Amino acid sequence: MHVLITADTVGGVWIYARELVSGLARRGVRVTLVSFGDVPTPDQTTWLDALQSVDFHPTAFRLEWMQDVEEDLAASAEYLQRLVDDVRPDLLHLNQYYYGALDTSLPKLVVGHSDVLSWWVAVHGEEPRETRWLRWYREVVARGLHLATAVAAPSQWMLDALVTHYGRLEHASVVYNGRSPALFNPHISKDDYVMSVGRLWDSGKQVSLLAQAELPMSVVIAGSEEPPERTGSSSSIAGAARPKLHFRGTQNEIQLRLLYSRAAIYAATSRYEPFGLAPLEGALSRCAIVANDIPSLRELWGESALYFSHNDVHSMSEQLTRLHRDPQLRQTYANRAYQHALRRFTAERMINDYLNLYKTLIAAETMVA
Repeated sequence: MHVLITADTVGGVWIYARELVSGLARRGVRVTLVSFGDVPTPDQTTWLDALQSVDFHPTAFRLEWMQDVEEDLAASAEYLQRLVDDVRPDLLHLNQYYYGALDTSLPKLVVGHSDVLSWWVAVHGEEPRETRWLRWYREVVARGLHLATAVAAPSQWMLDALVTHYGRLEHASVVYNGRSPALFNPHISKDDYVMSVGRLWDSGKQVSLLAQAELPMSVVIAGSEEPPERTGSSSSIAGAARPKLHFRGTQNEIQLRLLYSRAAIYAATSRYEPFGLAPLEGALSRCAIVANDIPSLRELWGESALYFSHNDVHSMSEQLTRLHRDPQLRQTYANRAYQHALRRFTAERMINDYLNLYKTLIAAETMVA
């Protein structure tokens, strides 16, 4: 089997793609990987060195959620079309909506990781004001989804959001994301701090709740302070004067794993989280999970997390303080999160699900042909 997979290097999709591509390669699948967004750094691509069956094509084409990208996207689609014609894969696994409209007879699986409309509604509580760009974006996403052979999403919540904003989907399924447990250390002693990972400028992640809270334990926040297309002063919350509040900025994966391994609690503060790799990484490091009470996190973590009232800093502080003062309860929730992650959200399970979906789509296409 030969699969062409697209990814971007700006957010968590790159980590997702690494888990997927590495696992597929170990199973004997030939992969052509195409990246968009920033050209990846050497640190981001070292994992590819050991994968001889992966043909990597990095590009700097901009992403569909960015402003003024119509010409860039058209050029990137032409590039991708030529590459598909050249390498002739059996299936396209597209992690951007735009390329679902490629003119090809090959099966096209579009995976919806997030989108602007569902983000806006989750953050602002209402539909965004109609603009020329928003009309273009809505049409582009809807076209890619409806011209795809099949659509997948990393949670039922995200799949439902796509239907709500872009219309009914004929062939759609949920494939939960996964991480490799061996990458994380759940076995060392914990320090008395809570951590969270999130872009300081992203109100969807709202790690600002932790900067507002009065807590008896230390708080460590890891994440970029600047949007991808902005320069200038850093986020104001990074200057919050709290002796127990520590901003670490952007961390590489080794640094993050160390922080996870020592953290007692992971705070999933997001008001918008279609899946959330960071809470999963915390769970695989045996952190207790304290999560914002939003439908997607309830779907994913069920009874294995402790929840605080929706976007409520005081409720969050109460739950974090409760775990801080009750080590036995904290250990109970840490073990629950760890076992739940091992049961439902491993990379092996994700790879199995995608392989089954690939085989179904390829077989269906062969029967039609």
